[in-house]
Amino acid sequence: MIDHLAGLVPASLSTTSGRVFYSGRRAFGAPSKLYILGLNPGGCPLEQASETVESHTKMVLSERVDWSAYANESWKGKPPGTHQMQPRVLHLMHQLQLEPQQIPASNVIFVRSIRATGLAKRIHELSDLCWPFHQEVIAQLGVRVVLCFGKVCGQIVCEKLKVKNRVDKFVEKNNRRWVSEAFMNTDGFAVIIATHPSIADWTAPATDPSQLVQRILARVD
Repeated sequence: MIDHLAGLVPASLSTTSGRVFYSGRRAFGAPSKLYILGLNPGGCPLEQASETVESHTKMVLSERVDWSAYANESWKGKPPGTHQMQPRVLHLMHQLQLEPQQIPASNVIFVRSIRATGLAKRIHELSDLCWPFHQEVIAQLGVRVVLCFGKVCGQIVCEKLKVKNRVDKFVEKNNRRWVSEAFMNTDGFAVIIATHPSIADWTAPATDPSQLVQRILARVD
């Protein structure tokens, strides 16, 4: 299946700095109720010009079957799974009693930028270009819940999937009171727009959206 999905990656992005897959053959080769999406890969497209969509996809296809960028990849030269948002995503997986290597994960847009604002002028064009890949993942793997990192990613996914009705939320137990929300359509398909784990510490009880994700996954059983 992952080879089929790799064939859906837009050829026009092949030499662009970026990446598609954040998990490997196991995750993209078996049914999964959950699909994880960020907005786009972070980093510097100039400093990481050689890390293209094509080269990274080839690396993932040749990696071991059980692989996750969040658990098995070294970011910024640090031990695998320890940098910034990696332990926060791993905490969520632990709370859900899931292995990160079994959950398909990607980004709505495959192009790298330092900040989301760097994509502002092309965000709709690029999300439209990359969406057929995500549509196929959802259809082929039987996804029922898409977990989105941050509002911009979540708004795009809700629009694409026509998910509008808010059914649940988690409000952080602190002074800032940031909100993670869950939406569902009439077919029972859900999108969770969570706080972004690059900013919110999901490992802290006051800011951990794990129970919201658990409730929604149980709701779509």
